Amino acid sequence: MSKKEKGQGWQKFQGEFTKTAGKIAANKLLLTLRDSFIIVAATSMIAGFAIMLQNVFVDPTNGLIFGKQGLGLGRLISGSWTAWQASGLFNGLTTTGNLIGLISNGSLNTFAVLLVVIFSHTFSRKYFPKSKEHMTSVLYALGAFFICMPWKFQYTPDGAKKPIDVLNYMDTTFFGTKGVFAALLISGFAVWIYNKVLEKNFTIKMPDSVPPAVARSFESLIPGVITMGVFIILTGISTTFTGETMPELLLTALQKPALAISGTGLFAFVSQITWSLLQWFGIHPTSIWGPIFGLTWNINDTQNMLGQAHHIYSTLFMNFSTIAAGSCSVSPVLALILFSKRAAAKKVSKIALMPAIFNISEPVTFGLPIILNPLYFIPWLVAQPLAFYIGIFFTRIGFIGPIVNNVPWTVPTLLSGLLYTGSIKGLIVQAVIVVVTTAIYYPFVRMDNKLNPDVSVKDADMEAAHKNAEKDVEIEPA
Repeated sequence: MSKKEKGQGWQKFQGEFTKTAGKIAANKLLLTLRDSFIIVAATSMIAGFAIMLQNVFVDPTNGLIFGKQGLGLGRLISGSWTAWQASGLFNGLTTTGNLIGLISNGSLNTFAVLLVVIFSHTFSRKYFPKSKEHMTSVLYALGAFFICMPWKFQYTPDGAKKPIDVLNYMDTTFFGTKGVFAALLISGFAVWIYNKVLEKNFTIKMPDSVPPAVARSFESLIPGVITMGVFIILTGISTTFTGETMPELLLTALQKPALAISGTGLFAFVSQITWSLLQWFGIHPTSIWGPIFGLTWNINDTQNMLGQAHHIYSTLFMNFSTIAAGSCSVSPVLALILFSKRAAAKKVSKIALMPAIFNISEPVTFGLPIILNPLYFIPWLVAQPLAFYIGIFFTRIGFIGPIVNNVPWTVPTLLSGLLYTGSIKGLIVQAVIVVVTTAIYYPFVRMDNKLNPDVSVKDADMEAAHKNAEKDVEIEPA
């Protein structure tokens, strides 16, 4: 195959890949899921920041400031760990930490309920833009969700052989991560039913003299009753034939298998490789992976932050080991600053340095550019997965634990490692990642120097040659 045919084949592949990925990224359902998780993530981030504050700074036993694993100021203040635990400051910090922890009750522990509100509103706007009042859809989505919830709790008294069903007690564990799939499917279906009935004009029409808000309320009654009735029937069918309510059934049938798949090494590898690949093609990876992580690794994040589990694979871990560790921002910029001899690349790296410190990669990816640049394809594709697995290695050997602190991704590299783990060890791991991923770029920056010498350098060489020629002419005998 000739070079021309290879070039044409590559261009065809590039075009088809970009076209396919673009279609996936523009899918209306994926956009709805992505936007919903991004909005709900704001409350999770607040809770994560509070938990980080609690675990890293306020915790008097294991915190970075006062605890044994940190600076140990507790012992320095009181003289011994025993005296520190009996001190008023210790008790005050413990109380403060418990109060800070209450933030989780309004965010992480009610994640599914918040998702019902946001997803149903976003779904209504995107799929039924002509609706007069999207919040009415939210109202009936919430109603449907609570209709389907398990309204009983099993309690086993001491010495009893069988559990006792406590009626009229809602299983609130489905308010959190256990209810994510139920929140999405029930609220989406409820919004669809309500709006479809509304479009058929099965409504109560009020005279024009009635205020619009009151008229819309009456207009929603029949569609609302039908929507609620459908979920009453579905709940009856579910409990009769399976013995489980819909959230319980969906947890067993969908959420658990999805979480099991996302906990595999293959899922992690595919996510990291394709993340880099999509970026190289100029496609923002969160448009595709955001909804997938929302249904899988984001749940792991929440469980880790609440202390319900210790998942290694999570978006928190990915952020700690790749994005916040600078594998796609700090590392390429450092490589250019240290090893590039091209004036244009040097200039781009200086401009991109400050954003890179805060883990913003766009100035270097678009400015060098790295996007669609075959010379930097290999280091760009390899750097993020390698950074991810360096983090996995240090976690597997017990050097750091699973990530439980939610730190904004714009916190500078090294400092973020300290905050994510609550230990100097996290800083060390990120430092290793920066060194290794920067080194990957070295041979490719050198190739860039050889293959793309600056025009200014050529001009300088030509000018020097002209001067030497003129000098030779001057000293030549007449």
